[in-house]
Amino acid sequence: MNNSEQLYQRIAPDVKLGQRVKIFAFTNLYGCQIGDDVKIGTFVEIQKGARVGNRCKISSHSFICEGVTLEDEVFIGHGVMFINDRFPRAATAAGALQTEADWNCVPTVVKRGASIGSNATILCGVEIGEGATVGAGSVVTRDVPAGAVVAGIQRECCGARGNLPQFDWQ
Repeated sequence: MNNSEQLYQRIAPDVKLGQRVKIFAFTNLYGCQIGDDVKIGTFVEIQKGARVGNRCKISSHSFICEGVTLEDEVFIGHGVMFINDRFPRAATAAGALQTEADWNCVPTVVKRGASIGSNATILCGVEIGEGATVGAGSVVTRDVPAGAVVAGIQRECCGARGNLPQFDWQ
């Protein structure tokens, strides 16, 4: 990495970076753990407590918030957003600005080899199964089974990868 690339990155000293990690310009990483051979695109933020496994690719403009775990070989498309709070509010009922003590971080796990398409939104508390594919623009509101292919606002399963069975989303 040359000096001009480093000028446009914010990587806090508490970030645990694996080997051969490629981080493009205009990134913001703090308090997170990044595995080996990971590529992190431009305009990506990865917050404290997030974990990224080995050989992952996180495309530009994506947001990996606290409580998110990406296992090995996960693909994150452009502009993917993770949510970690079921009931986000700026202020308490008394009108005071909220602090970390006023909310509950709900974890999300993306299992090995899963792919999430561009502009998908992943609500908190879900697990995206191993090898699953989430279509571009989807809103994931509940768990996605291993190998499943889902699209839209997760009303129905579109199919499965390989020889895996169809899934009932009722």
